[in-house]
Amino acid sequence: MNQNNLQDSIRRQREVLAGLLNDEMYKLAKRCAKLIHNRQALEALLVEILPTFSYCKHLYVMDALGQQLTDNITAKGHDAAHFDRNRMDRPYMQDILGSTDFKLSDAYISKNKKRPSLTAIQVIRNEQGQHIGFLGADFDMRELPYTERLYNEPATWQQHKGDPAIRSGLFQQYRVESLMDDRLDEVISIMTELMTTHGIYHGKLHFSSNRATIWQVDDPFVYRLLNIHELTDPATCLAYPRRPYHPRAIVPAEQIQQVFQIFKALRFADENVYLRAGSLNVINGMVGLNFSCDGSHYIPYDEFLQKDTGFWFGSADA
Repeated sequence: MNQNNLQDSIRRQREVLAGLLNDEMYKLAKRCAKLIHNRQALEALLVEILPTFSYCKHLYVMDALGQQLTDNITAKGHDAAHFDRNRMDRPYMQDILGSTDFKLSDAYISKNKKRPSLTAIQVIRNEQGQHIGFLGADFDMRELPYTERLYNEPATWQQHKGDPAIRSGLFQQYRVESLMDDRLDEVISIMTELMTTHGIYHGKLHFSSNRATIWQVDDPFVYRLLNIHELTDPATCLAYPRRPYHPRAIVPAEQIQQVFQIFKALRFADENVYLRAGSLNVINGMVGLNFSCDGSHYIPYDEFLQKDTGFWFGSADA
């Protein structure tokens, strides 16, 4: 589901970009067709057009076999290094004939700059409709207009199996009591206080390493580490300003502690299969779980609250 939604977002973005480029490429290809045997005239045309050609990094013309007839024309002038280069084996040249005269490539990493790039290819035809060449236009993805709203991760349950080596030795390992295990009730109280009244919108408990990572609304780009002493000291709350519960939060404030209490249950329910780390994000409402078998789950908080420990430990695939 997640993959499909992401691909749908990418597809919509590509459709908009193709719409921006298709007409310009077609018009330029018609002009190139009349000059296909005159390298100087072709390059002069590309130099003339480039400043008005939306977001383009390089323009060039190839013959019908993919052999480059011109230099790469760039905003900085001619790049002669690509003259006479054969591009027919490049991914953006595949399957261009027989379906459409225009193709916007899949994203790829450019050979020279090692950046995510796109290439648009337009078939050049003469007045009789015969294929006589190709017009190519390269685009650096960082310079393209952003036409799609920010992709939103769907709030659906996702399960990911981890390292097979860890899973195969699952029943040869067992939970070792940590400092956090001993003082988990205190940790839960302080994490709940931080998330309800001090602007912490994402918190993750790492049980075996006795620490937490937290993100705060006033400085959302930076995470902070809390060790076991800070996680069990009520004075830690003084380090974070009081903030009203965030209006974008979809997890009811009174249910935060319930989520952490289930983390506790999952930590102690079994000596072989147990919770190694658990996280809660109150803005997107997702709970993250990482078990001793290296299996991971991302699950909406309300679904998570409906599951008992028997559900999670019905098999070693937790």
